[in-house]
Amino acid sequence: MTDNQHLAPHETMEVHELLNFKTTSVMKSKFLQGVVFDQKIKQLMEKDVETSVRQIRDLEELYAKSMLVKEGEADA
Repeated sequence: MTDNQHLAPHETMEVHELLNFKTTSVMKSKFLQGVVFDQKIKQLMEKDVETSVRQIRDLEELYAKSMLVKEGEADA
């Protein structure tokens, strides 16, 4: 995607849904890490959180290219 390209409204909604899902997954994994006692499972959960946080950052960058976000910023 070049700098002058934007996400279409339906693409924006898809990215928004992915962001919601990944954010909820991170919160759940972080919460459950305090309850899990098996170290292997805890390590897997920690790795999942790290990966998900990177993916959330990537999705946020993509979301910022939305025409809808640009229009909303102009109104503010």
